[in-house]
Amino acid sequence: MRRPDPSVETTGQDERAACPYCGSTETRREHPKGPSLCRSMHYCDACEQPFEAFG
Repeated sequence: MRRPDPSVETTGQDERAACPYCGSTETRREHPKGPSLCRSMHYCDACEQPFEAFG
């Protein structure tokens, strides 16, 4: 049986990562897939910067 690609699965939680540029938590996860399985792409609505979050 073929297993689904874990890099595109999400936990379904809407966790807000703190922005590394301004510290705001007004962020949103843009895509669950980043350069590796432990990173995801986020966007800060406060300073309008994209960033990677680990976890």
